[in-house]
Amino acid sequence: MSHTASEGPRPPVRSAVDRQVDALLVLVAQGDETAFAGVYDALVVPVMGLAFRILRDEAQAEEVTQDVMLEVWRKADRFRPERGAAKSWVLTLAHRRAVERVRAARAGAERERKAAQLAHQTPFDEVVEAIEEREERAEVYRCLAGLGNTQRLPLVLAYYQGLTYAEVAEVLSTPTGTVKTRMRTGLQRLRVCLGGR
Repeated sequence: MSHTASEGPRPPVRSAVDRQVDALLVLVAQGDETAFAGVYDALVVPVMGLAFRILRDEAQAEEVTQDVMLEVWRKADRFRPERGAAKSWVLTLAHRRAVERVRAARAGAERERKAAQLAHQTPFDEVVEAIEEREERAEVYRCLAGLGNTQRLPLVLAYYQGLTYAEVAEVLSTPTGTVKTRMRTGLQRLRVCLGGR
C-alpha cells in the first residue's frame, strides 16, 4: 500500500525564478545587499502593480512600493520559505500597506470634514437660525447698525464671512479673548434688540 495519501497536501511547486528569489531573501536576512538588489529587481513591478490596483494613484503606489521594499530589507529574517514563496510574502506586505493607506486617507478625509464643520460653527448659530426662520434680516441689519464698530465688525466677519474666532482676531489684529468678549457683548445687545430671543 502506498503512503502517498497519508503524507498530506504538498506545497505548490515553485518555479525556478521563485526558488531563486526565496534563496535571495534568505540571504537578505543575513544583511546581503547584493541579494536585496536581486529581490528588489524581481518583485518591485508586481508590488507596484498590486499597490496601484488598490490605490488607483501612481504617486501613492510608488510610495507604498518603496515602503514595502524597505520593510522587506528590515524584516527579511521573518520570511519562512517552508510556509510559502518570497513573492507571496512580499505581496502580502504590499497588500497590507496599500489597504492601510486607503483607510488612513478615508479617516483623514472624515477628520477634515468634521474639522471644517466645527470651524464654521459659531456661538450664535441658534440666533442666526431663528433670524433666518423669521425672515428678519432687515431687523438684524438695523440692530447691527446700532452696535459700535468694536462689536459689529467681529459679528459681521463671523456671520457673513464665515470666519472663526481665530480668523476674526487675525483680520482685526486683536487678541482672540478680546474678540470673544466683544462678540458675546454684541450678541447680547442683538438679542435685546431682536426681542430677547
